[in-house]
Amino acid sequence: MRDSKIVVDALLRKKPAPRMGLVDFPWGYTVKEWVKQGYPVDEQGNPVDPTEHFQFDIKGCGGWFDWQPKRGVSDIIEETHDWKLVRNGAGAVMRWWKNKAGTPEHVDFTMTSRAVWEKEYRPLLLTLDRERLKEVDETRKRLAKANEVGCWTYYGHQFIWENMRASMGDVTMFMALIEDPEWIHDFCRVYTDFYKTYFRIMIEESGKPDSIWLHEDLGYRDRLFCSPQTLEELIFPYYKEMVDFFHSYDLPVVLHSCGFVEPALDLIVKAGFDGLNPMEVKAGCDIFRIAEKTGDKLAFIGGLDARILESGDRSLIKREIVRLLQGMKERGARYVYGSDHSLSTLVPYRDFQYAVEVYRENMMY
Repeated sequence: MRDSKIVVDALLRKKPAPRMGLVDFPWGYTVKEWVKQGYPVDEQGNPVDPTEHFQFDIKGCGGWFDWQPKRGVSDIIEETHDWKLVRNGAGAVMRWWKNKAGTPEHVDFTMTSRAVWEKEYRPLLLTLDRERLKEVDETRKRLAKANEVGCWTYYGHQFIWENMRASMGDVTMFMALIEDPEWIHDFCRVYTDFYKTYFRIMIEESGKPDSIWLHEDLGYRDRLFCSPQTLEELIFPYYKEMVDFFHSYDLPVVLHSCGFVEPALDLIVKAGFDGLNPMEVKAGCDIFRIAEKTGDKLAFIGGLDARILESGDRSLIKREIVRLLQGMKERGARYVYGSDHSLSTLVPYRDFQYAVEVYRENMMY
């Protein structure tokens, strides 16, 4: 059995660790492309689990439940060979790619005022609906399987920030942050209570994982989506409450936030997060600068510019991975090596294998 639980537990709980951890997240489309390049398949011809193939230390086992007020709604309005236009259970219309991964295009929104929220959507979130938890049994099986081989496990979900964007859209949300903060507070209050209810059931019935990941993209290139002051007043109190809830189960909590997050580091630390992922380089993040600023207050997961893995230049790949690992050691950082973005189809399979080999040659503290 691998030593992943010992290693990642130490990294997230401020204990001495024998080595740095390893994880990465290739898109499903990427793994399918890798099969053409020699990636192994099982007896049914399906790609083997990347966590097992590369011996990653961290494994997501579920934790998702239907967060949208109108449960189970996914109405296709229009569809082509390349994309589909879908209205979700929060009344939002999104254009999704069908044959590749990527963020959806925001098209139209129903929840454009507090009155609409209060009349059509809010009441649907106030009572327990067990049908939202269709993944409980499957999650239990995934967790047991990951535990058998010794992976460090987590449950993951988006939270209030991503829910607002996928419900109101950016324009309404940003206007409400300024003009109607009480609506934002109410939205966050309702959803924080909602998440506590469903995560409590998930943990108690599917089993307790080793950690929790909250997926909340707070920034874009060189900027947060709103000021740290606004986040501090309207968003992070609910993050802290949710982190405290998970800590009551003795579960470390990782914040996944794409984009430039450095102006929010103090808030992230004060909210009690134990780890940060992925420190996106092309958005302006510098993992060394982040490590120096936060000291031993956070563990770091990710941070290698994924474009390096797309370059096809093995000398560059080796140089940058060694530089990253050595730099984190020099700073005394608690670190799980990985890229700063999901791995695209531009990353060759053999080059990614090579990158993992370079990591293993330099992983010891």
